[in-house]
Amino acid sequence: MQYAVVTGASRGLGEAIARQFILKSVNVVAVSRSGNEELKALADEKGVSFHHVSCDLSDLDDLNEGLNQMIDLVLHKDTHYVYLVNNAGVIEPIQTVGQLEAEAVQKHMQVNVTAPILTVNRFIKEANERDISLGIINITSGAAEKTIHGWSTYSSSKAAINRFTQTLALEQEGKDHTIFAYSPGVIDTDMQGEIRSSSEDAFADVGKFRKLKEEGELRSPEEVAGVLMNLLEKPDKIENGQVYKLYDLIGK
Repeated sequence: MQYAVVTGASRGLGEAIARQFILKSVNVVAVSRSGNEELKALADEKGVSFHHVSCDLSDLDDLNEGLNQMIDLVLHKDTHYVYLVNNAGVIEPIQTVGQLEAEAVQKHMQVNVTAPILTVNRFIKEANERDISLGIINITSGAAEKTIHGWSTYSSSKAAINRFTQTLALEQEGKDHTIFAYSPGVIDTDMQGEIRSSSEDAFADVGKFRKLKEEGELRSPEEVAGVLMNLLEKPDKIENGQVYKLYDLIGK
């Protein structure tokens, strides 16, 4: 049996990725604070299993309990492959250094860095003990490689994820795991709405993002998820530890 564990699957890119897996007859475990009845209905229609693990990734105790549920659901004697998509993430705080609030920074790093690292840590340990192959996809951002006014926290967290992905791939050489980061570009999601609502004092380039929305330049979550699925269908083309950027994959 194949499973896909997708964090942040209640909406946006995570929902689109979970939907694509269901359409490919892969059993899905959606991890988020709230459920998604449309995904459940689609899974029922396609005859694949769908489970929702309610989990607040910003809370360490909740994360650990959620991980216990995820492991029990997907790593068992009938499993031969598990996709783990660390998609959940936050953009806030969008603010200049000197104006950052400690609680917001701590929550950001817990969701964007600590949670995916601990999730992969647990899955690698359990899967290696059971000799089950994993496909680990960490959702990253072009911000990891750019200096953006007001985005010190977000850029730092995504840069950390890129380095974690590279280190993980190095350490797992010789194992039958696929490990990479996926940079999806600018997507029309709720996160973009949060970005556009920023003040120019906090984020100097906010006007550029508002213009992208006005001119219809944002890609849909479904299109971005489809590009990821196309990549996953060519595992022999994937180099472990790499950051794959949507714009490179579509040739634009």
